[in-house]
Amino acid sequence: MTPLARLLSLPVKGYRLIFSPWVGYNCRYHPTCSAYALEALAKHGGIKGGWMAARRISRCHPWGGSGIDNVPG
Repeated sequence: MTPLARLLSLPVKGYRLIFSPWVGYNCRYHPTCSAYALEALAKHGGIKGGWMAARRISRCHPWGGSGIDNVPG
């Protein structure tokens, strides 16, 4: 993982540790947005992986999609 990807993964890990148990595990997508973000950052680095994670989180709203959405290779 690149240094930028490590830096961007810290808020995601913090969310998973602190807020995720309170919010619940009711994600519209599989894998969850936080798991998708960590995988995208690990596979594609900070810039492209961060962009992919931001796009995924922006699609998570009541009128957005749902289902299986894996990180592209």
